[in-house]
Amino acid sequence: MVPGMYEYNTVQADQFILTIHSTKGECLYQSVLGGKGGPVKGAPSSWKWLGNPEDSLYCGLYPRAWTVYSIPQLGVRVICRQISPFLPGDYDNSCLPCTVFVFTVENNNNSDLKVSITFTFKNGTGGKHDKEGGVRTQPFQHDHSSGVSIYGKVRGLPMVYSVGAAKGEGRFVSWCSAFDPKGTGEQIWNPLEQSGLLDSQPTATQPTAKGQEVAVAVSSRILVESKSCGTLELALAWDNPRLKFRDGGKTHRRRYTRTFGLDGDSGPRIIDHALGSWEEWEQKIEEWQEPVLMDPDLPDWFKSAIFNELYFLSDGGSVWVEVLDGEDITSDDPRHEYGRWGYLESHEYRMYNTYDVHFYASWALLQLFPGLEYSLQADFLDSVDREDKQVWKELYNGCSVPRKKKNSVPHDLGDPEEEPWIKVNSYNIHDVSEWRDLNLKLVIQIWRNVKLLPQKEGEYLRKKALPICRNLMEVAKSWDKDEDGLIENSGWPDQTFDSWVMTGPSAYCGGLYLAALAGMADLEDLNGTEHQWRERLQVAKTSYTEKLWGENSFYFDTSDRGKNVIMADQLAGYWYSELTQQGQNLLDKEKVKTTLKTIYSNNVLKFRDGKLGAVNGWLRDGGVDRSTVQSEEVWTGVTYALASTMIMEGLVEEGFKTAEGIYRTVYETIGLGYETPEALYEYKNYRSIGYMRPLSIWSMYMAWKRWKSNQ
Repeated sequence: MVPGMYEYNTVQADQFILTIHSTKGECLYQSVLGGKGGPVKGAPSSWKWLGNPEDSLYCGLYPRAWTVYSIPQLGVRVICRQISPFLPGDYDNSCLPCTVFVFTVENNNNSDLKVSITFTFKNGTGGKHDKEGGVRTQPFQHDHSSGVSIYGKVRGLPMVYSVGAAKGEGRFVSWCSAFDPKGTGEQIWNPLEQSGLLDSQPTATQPTAKGQEVAVAVSSRILVESKSCGTLELALAWDNPRLKFRDGGKTHRRRYTRTFGLDGDSGPRIIDHALGSWEEWEQKIEEWQEPVLMDPDLPDWFKSAIFNELYFLSDGGSVWVEVLDGEDITSDDPRHEYGRWGYLESHEYRMYNTYDVHFYASWALLQLFPGLEYSLQADFLDSVDREDKQVWKELYNGCSVPRKKKNSVPHDLGDPEEEPWIKVNSYNIHDVSEWRDLNLKLVIQIWRNVKLLPQKEGEYLRKKALPICRNLMEVAKSWDKDEDGLIENSGWPDQTFDSWVMTGPSAYCGGLYLAALAGMADLEDLNGTEHQWRERLQVAKTSYTEKLWGENSFYFDTSDRGKNVIMADQLAGYWYSELTQQGQNLLDKEKVKTTLKTIYSNNVLKFRDGKLGAVNGWLRDGGVDRSTVQSEEVWTGVTYALASTMIMEGLVEEGFKTAEGIYRTVYETIGLGYETPEALYEYKNYRSIGYMRPLSIWSMYMAWKRWKSNQ
């Protein structure tokens, strides 16, 4: 719950307990759901796990998930349907800190059964701070729900966990205001076993002493007639209206507080809203997902991957806050409407909105929450002219450099343990002011967003961005040392592949430069101003082809080593430009298609038999480029982007085959669904779990729709 900071703890007191009684009051079955059929270390000692793993099934389609529990000896099946308010275009509900669990009980028994589901939950997240004391609990009653809240603090600010169950005819809701999560748990287990109900004491508890923890339970019970179904609904909310980053002095208001307030007592109202709204949420989710799920021409694995990769928008250390009071932002800036949003580069790389990676991931945000994509880009525009004279040493070469130079795009908008949005550029491996891709990627993304955002946001962004983009492109022009119209790389890792050296003109950065020049020309046209960007583009295109075309693909760079490397991501600039607006034709179409076929034949099919995506670098004379760790990696998000380019160019079968290797490996072989890593290695290993870049799979869907509409 600390912004941007991950804890990997299993809290054994946070469970669902299934209790089944006959109509005569005999307890036929009681078990914690899930588990492996035996005792669980660290759980309350009286609790039992009776289910067999073989009798359970999980299916995820974010933001929904289904877990099926079968109790064959009773002829009962329980389906837990989890629904989170991740609703594209609905900013007010999507920012809510809550989730709903809908349990459908199928009774195939010949007798009626009384069935209860009990939701248990303790304070905190399983770490040492859970024992700091001062935590109290309080039952609540609302129109749609009853439950219990746990009142505590995170970094000195209120944090309230609320657990609730839906009221309704035939439902009996009971609760326990407090029990010891480290004890026997008999206070929960025994009354459920005996009567199927908890004690439901209406009083609040006293704050815990230091060293103590506390848990609560809420239970919902119904009668399920023979050969019929019944439904129970429970919900969880976590109300932390204000947040502070560790080293920061600013107090931020979370965006949902504009609806539910700042008093730190909104959990019960959020629970009530969720339990009264989940059916509408689910309908909206179904309508949004239906075009993908019902498309008979899309492979099933893709239907899973495209939605499940969206987990990272919620679980990427994400924060969604209001603009700070007193900021120098005009009153008509759309950030006032949408708020400010940040997500980490990865669970392990603690930097908000890492820009060179968001370049790939942003296709998801653009299509689903365009207001947040606008907000993020506006924050980067505001940072370009900012200067931070703090001196630090580059880890790469030990040189002392200022943290942030003027007229440069920062690598990121800050570390959650400093003060994001104020203290930007927390990446210190290289001096990113000299990176060749960041300035260009801002220009390209601004152009793309002006073209594809809703008109209001697009127009505002164009007016705000154009002077800044002009300055950034003049900086980029200074990287053309030989004045042939094409920028050169510096001979050190000066782009997103930050251990892979590019020297002189390169396919990757040169292609981004072409896309940025084309974008600038279009932005100036939209603005009605005279310019020379198109003339510059023509010169750059000529130099690019003359210096980098190598018969069957473009060279990695113009060094002798580089001419032997086939780079999977060499068409990144072309991909972005053409996917934004068809017909840009930055490069010759035949050369593009030949390049894609070359990459597919080498980086994909010759690497692990085409079952692991596209390796970043392949040598023309055979084998993986092992000159650096990143050249021999498969980048999951780059593979999705490459697949998008293939589909866009009509190599549809090749595109889906390329991307399928990522899905099969991540979700089926190494078990890292909902933690997709940045990089996969040829054998066994991977790097940086829970990464931003794989959201680029949403560019595949854009390319697919484009290709299909052209048929």
